[in-house]
Amino acid sequence: MKQIGLRLNRRALLGGAAASLAAPLIVPRHVLGDENNAAPSEKIGLGVIGVGHMMYSSHVPHFLRMGEVKVRAVCDVDRTRREAGKRRVDEGYGNTDCAAYNDYREMLARDDIDAVVCATQDQWHGLIILDACKAGKDMYCEKPLTNTLVEAKAAMDAVNASDTIFQTGSQQRSDSNFRYACELVRNGRIGKIERIEVGVGGPPRPCNVPGEEVEPGLDWDRWLGPAPMREYSSVLSPRGMHSHFPAWRNFLEYGGGGMTDWGAHHFDIAQWALGMDQSGPVEIVPPENPGRGRDAKFIYANGVEMIHGGRGGVTFFGTEGEIFVTRGQLESKPDDIIKQPIGDDEIQLYRSASGGHGGHRQDWIDCVRSRKQPNCPVEVGARTVAVCLLGNIAYLHGDELDGKSLKWDPQKWEFVDNQTANQWRDYPYPWREGYELPKV
Repeated sequence: MKQIGLRLNRRALLGGAAASLAAPLIVPRHVLGDENNAAPSEKIGLGVIGVGHMMYSSHVPHFLRMGEVKVRAVCDVDRTRREAGKRRVDEGYGNTDCAAYNDYREMLARDDIDAVVCATQDQWHGLIILDACKAGKDMYCEKPLTNTLVEAKAAMDAVNASDTIFQTGSQQRSDSNFRYACELVRNGRIGKIERIEVGVGGPPRPCNVPGEEVEPGLDWDRWLGPAPMREYSSVLSPRGMHSHFPAWRNFLEYGGGGMTDWGAHHFDIAQWALGMDQSGPVEIVPPENPGRGRDAKFIYANGVEMIHGGRGGVTFFGTEGEIFVTRGQLESKPDDIIKQPIGDDEIQLYRSASGGHGGHRQDWIDCVRSRKQPNCPVEVGARTVAVCLLGNIAYLHGDELDGKSLKWDPQKWEFVDNQTANQWRDYPYPWREGYELPKV
């Protein structure tokens, strides 16, 4: 059974006398000011899965600076990225202790790994989440949570059935601008919400890139995972370290296009402002021209309409004003709405330790120690990506729908009286043998 901090059983931390004895561990070390002085036995053993641009340039450097964390292992199916990740960790600690793996399951089997951070391509997220829960590891998983509705529901069920502390990497929830915008909406500053516009990219398309000869050092079979076998492409997986986000996210076998990439950020903020973290839309209306990849409409039970379109970010239209928010920008009509403080007796949303990626990661680490739920737990990530994927279904199957809307039950996680649409919740092809999603 997994243990945290002073190797105390983590279930014991949740109640009774053991919780009282463990109380000092609940205070985050960054608050105490002694981040660099954590005893080795108190450090959270961390493993990282997927050493691409986000992991190498953002996650790993941050965790190396956190005194309450010890990065013990890295995993990537590309040998050059795997070795680069190990070098970065070893240089950060001034030793050669970091282990490197091709198969993340070997990392999960280690007793000294308490938690993992996942930043692989999206088609791997569901399997890794389920395996991490089975292994008893806490987890930070990059957004979008999964690549299909079936995977999202399975991930949510697996985490909820375990005592895993799970953070979805939707770091805008730890940004004060976004939180304040949502608090203004929730407290009625622009009156009754009538419409929301979410400006992000469009749906994915089937992969059609030409094949190339794969260079030695890449486990291409494991890169593909559950996706169909195809020839290697450097468009999908550039060899070695690189400073960009590869184009695999544009193809439905591996990602959800702009809808799930940026949509996992901005639809998340829309849901937060609406108070829909445990629910979602009940009807999805495809546009007249699905091929344009925009203008799909989501209707909530309270009558609010959310439209995929508009300015890049999130715009809330109310009976008494408007609020627009995106990264580094917050506007309102009238202008003074965004100058109004939130009162002590009003709705105040979750506040992370600090803003941005760093605050979001710190929030997760604090919760790993306290065993409290973090800012963006699994259900939030699952229900946000569900909105994105429902939109993709409206675009990819719009011609078959012939203008008819889809009724969605956010609690049963299925389309209402539409078995054809329910088949669209999963990949349009069989999972490859050896990579099937296990039943929860």
